[in-house]
Amino acid sequence: MATPDTPEDADAAKALRAQLDALRAEHQQLDEAIRKIATHPSEDELMIRRMKKRKLLVKDGIRAIEQILDPDPNEYA
Repeated sequence: MATPDTPEDADAAKALRAQLDALRAEHQQLDEAIRKIATHPSEDELMIRRMKKRKLLVKDGIRAIEQILDPDPNEYA
């Protein structure tokens, strides 16, 4: 989807980029929250694990959208 052929393709790419920006922001917020909570050993370990799991899911979403927006032509070569 590097060069949109139709207005619909351009709209889809724009929507994916907006979603990608939102996921990147959430990923960074989770990273900061995990770092902050981890500095206090008395904090809830279950909360930290849940946040880390969510962070991984967000990262997977980022990678999936990046792959849609800019697929690697040499990936299966």
